[in-house]
Amino acid sequence: MGEALFWGAAGSSSLVIGGLLALRVRIGSLLLGLIMAFGTGVLISAVAYELVEEAFRTSSGSGTVALGLACGSLTFFAGDTFIDRMGGAGRKRSSGGQASGTALAIVLGTVLDGIPESIVLGLTILTGDGVSAAMMVAVFLSNLPESIAATVGLSSSGWAAARIVGLWLLVTAVAGLAALAGYALLDTASPRTVAFVLSFAGGAILTMLADTMMPEAFDHGGRYVGLATTAGFGLAFGISELE
Repeated sequence: MGEALFWGAAGSSSLVIGGLLALRVRIGSLLLGLIMAFGTGVLISAVAYELVEEAFRTSSGSGTVALGLACGSLTFFAGDTFIDRMGGAGRKRSSGGQASGTALAIVLGTVLDGIPESIVLGLTILTGDGVSAAMMVAVFLSNLPESIAATVGLSSSGWAAARIVGLWLLVTAVAGLAALAGYALLDTASPRTVAFVLSFAGGAILTMLADTMMPEAFDHGGRYVGLATTAGFGLAFGISELE
């Protein structure tokens, strides 16, 4: 159980790293867009090969995967809609859109974005010989551009540096607990339940990418976004195949 807690927190520690980097170094909008596109490609690959494909094998070809994808997507959509109405719609924007939102909504939205992938990190320890290297790399790399973009926006909105770092430390702690929950609650789960959770997380992550990271990446990266996304996808696929 301690291993799950460690890897969950380690995967999200890049949120703190990205936040500190953004507070100390000015990152141009084009570079930021390309970094976000790269992280998007990494996560898309992880969803395809570490979540959905594994869920399909585990479920023995039943309809569990389709159900999980639909439920994950709808659940994230509903939660995201609720948080947007609370004032958390611009939580990952680098343009300072967080100024119009409440602190609670921004915190809750950021936690919502990271929970599915953290739970999966804990679950991969159960389904393999240890944490999935490909999923771990995907979570770590994708969190960097998310925190960089959000930190730039939060700083522009008037958040103090200590408050921003505190947010990322909180989210990292929650991610560790989510990974621990994924490990503990599913330790004795049936293969079909595991398949459902994997595909549920895949649906939630894909919806999150389309809703938050992809638009932000294109806004800043323009026509080069496709190249960066493909590079991220290829890297994550290569790591997955080497496991």
